[in-house]
Amino acid sequence: MRVHDIIETKKRPIFLDVNLTNETKNPLLIFSHGFKGFKDWGPFNYVSDSFVKNGINFLKFNFSHNGTTAKKPFDIDDLEAFGQNNFSIELNDLQTVIDWSVRKLKTKVDLNRIYLLGHSRGGGISIIKGSEDQRIKKIVSWASVSDFEKRLVNEKTDLWKKRGVAYVFNKRTNQQLPLYYQFYEDYQRNKERFSIPKASKSLKTPFLIVHGKDDETVSFEEASQLNRFIPHSKLIAIKNCNHVFNTSHPFKVCNVSKELKIAINESIIFLKQ
Repeated sequence: MRVHDIIETKKRPIFLDVNLTNETKNPLLIFSHGFKGFKDWGPFNYVSDSFVKNGINFLKFNFSHNGTTAKKPFDIDDLEAFGQNNFSIELNDLQTVIDWSVRKLKTKVDLNRIYLLGHSRGGGISIIKGSEDQRIKKIVSWASVSDFEKRLVNEKTDLWKKRGVAYVFNKRTNQQLPLYYQFYEDYQRNKERFSIPKASKSLKTPFLIVHGKDDETVSFEEASQLNRFIPHSKLIAIKNCNHVFNTSHPFKVCNVSKELKIAINESIIFLKQ
């Protein structure tokens, strides 16, 4: 059973759906999408159903400033919101979703088994939040970044400040997506908190790293770095696998890749141990 809801925040709403198992008191897995992503991208509904069939409740949500809207949930339509996004907002959104889950799902899930799953940038956000919130008992990263700073601090930073905005090309939609300089300012104000290496080294929870060997967006070396940061972590390397596990948007179940099936199956095994 999939339940849709909206969490009203001070700025923008958070759209979410919860896919519930038939039994009460199963664990809850909260999924965070990545940069330029959204909760219904590609195979994410298939992923949700796969976990539920294996006894794990699955919650996925849109970060409030990911650019999707109620009228266009499958497109980055609100470019102003996208440009105003930052790591603080995403961490606050994830915190809001966790708190909402504790209030709203207490009779439906086992609140002693709240897990996080993050893809790409969502992996980094999940790592940081997992290091901050003792309610999180296990974490899985899919194609996660290992360091935010190296993506932000470079020779183009001064030009970004001068212009007030930088643009990122969305190859799938041919859009030029804005990133306002406030993103960098937010990072500088909170760089200690936003350090994935620091957060990783403080993690006490069981941690699974799943990464494609041929990831063209986040290199496999970043998975190896996370594995070194977290001595108790387990690394699953998937051969001939790209950043999105050889899937695409839109998605058809008949086209599900064996690489995505590996990522799902390894994650389920880890979470049920």
